[in-house]
Amino acid sequence: MAVRQIAQWQRRLDVAFQLETARAIAFGKLMNSKQLLLRLNRKRLLENVATAIAGITSDIESVEKAETLESLRGYEGIGANRYFSAFGLLIVNEGFTFTGRNRRPPKDPINSLLSFGYTMLYNNVLSLILAEGLNPYLGNLHRSDRKETHLAFDLMEEFRSPVVDTLVMNLVNKKILRPTDFTYPDTDGGIYLVEAARRVFLKQFEERISLKIVYGDLQDKISYRRIIQHQIWRYRSALLGEAPYEAFLRND
Repeated sequence: MAVRQIAQWQRRLDVAFQLETARAIAFGKLMNSKQLLLRLNRKRLLENVATAIAGITSDIESVEKAETLESLRGYEGIGANRYFSAFGLLIVNEGFTFTGRNRRPPKDPINSLLSFGYTMLYNNVLSLILAEGLNPYLGNLHRSDRKETHLAFDLMEEFRSPVVDTLVMNLVNKKILRPTDFTYPDTDGGIYLVEAARRVFLKQFEERISLKIVYGDLQDKISYRRIIQHQIWRYRSALLGEAPYEAFLRND
């Protein structure tokens, strides 16, 4: 455990490692976001979604060429904005609309579901990071002087789309959740799931993160939760100089 955390502190001063790892994380996030849009738009064939996909493809190329963390974060942010704009266009349940990401508090049902899902994903990633004896505060793509769990924010990025966003779209488009499953806005404008619907969401989230898919060269399919653990092992290997970090790329 001590060896791993010493390596983390040393890598914090390694600009090349920071950039290389942040690039892999941003690449994985945008690739998986693009993959979900492609899947959802396969039958819809919406021109605006196709335009967003083309834009994200360009953003991915820019990420791969970025020479500083600042510029890399900029391209990742642009790609994320394109993604969420297209995401809203693919909602077919007339009871829900989504025009963009907002949080703290979430001000509409879709943002409420995304925030809740990301919190659940974060909790899973953080617990697995701690189990591996890594310092969750030392990140790469995310880093600042604030004491926040930047590594957990980093390593959840490539799982946002395949785990949470896919789940949210299924719950809404398949009408498993309804507009009446949410509270009225509170004094801050926040909207949240009512208790019964929260239980439905938690059950569906557990099913999603437990879904087994093909991962790398493994013979058997493994769950998303186990894939997260494998990615943390990959990150540990990168810290120790055994191999560069490679992001998880969705193929299910």
